[in-house]
Amino acid sequence: MTPEDDRTEAALTGDERTLLTGFLEYQRQTLAWKCAGLTPQQLATRAVPTSDLTLLGMVRHLAAVEIGWLVGLGGLPYDMWPDVVRDRDEQFRVDPDTVTQEDVDAAWATWHAVTDAVGTVVDRLPLDTVDRPWGRDDEYSLRWILLHLVEEYARHNGHADLLREAVDGATGE
Repeated sequence: MTPEDDRTEAALTGDERTLLTGFLEYQRQTLAWKCAGLTPQQLATRAVPTSDLTLLGMVRHLAAVEIGWLVGLGGLPYDMWPDVVRDRDEQFRVDPDTVTQEDVDAAWATWHAVTDAVGTVVDRLPLDTVDRPWGRDDEYSLRWILLHLVEEYARHNGHADLLREAVDGATGE
C-alpha cells in the first residue's frame, strides 16, 4: 500500500537558495516517503539478488554522501563522522535476517542529524563559498555541492521507487 504523500513541493519561484534547498528537501522527503511504514526486514530487502541496494542502505549512504561533501565546510563538525557508515559497500549491505528496529532507528537518527547540520551550514554560507571536501583534490562551490546532492538523491530515489515496488507493490512518482 502506497503511504500517504505528504511531501512539500519546491517553490516555483524564488531566489537561487530557496529553489536549491527546496529541491533538496523535496528529494529528502521523497526518500523518507519511499521508506514509510515498512518493517526493518522490508527496509533491508534487496529487489534483485545481484544487487546490495536496499532502502535502509540508501538512508545510510545518503547520510554519508551529505556529510562527505560538507564536513568541515562552514564549521560542520568532523565529529559527526563516527555515526556515519563510511565504507560505501557497508552502507548498502544490510541483512534482512538480522536487521533490527534499533538499526533502522540509528540510521534515521544519523540521517536526520546530518540533514539538520547540513541545513544549518547551508543557511549560513553564501552559495559561492568554496571548499575542498574531505578526500577530494579539487575545490567545489556550495552551489555545485547542493546541485550534486539533488542529483544524488534523485538518482537514488529512482532506485527507491523500484525497491519499494518490489517490497510491497507501492508505487508513486
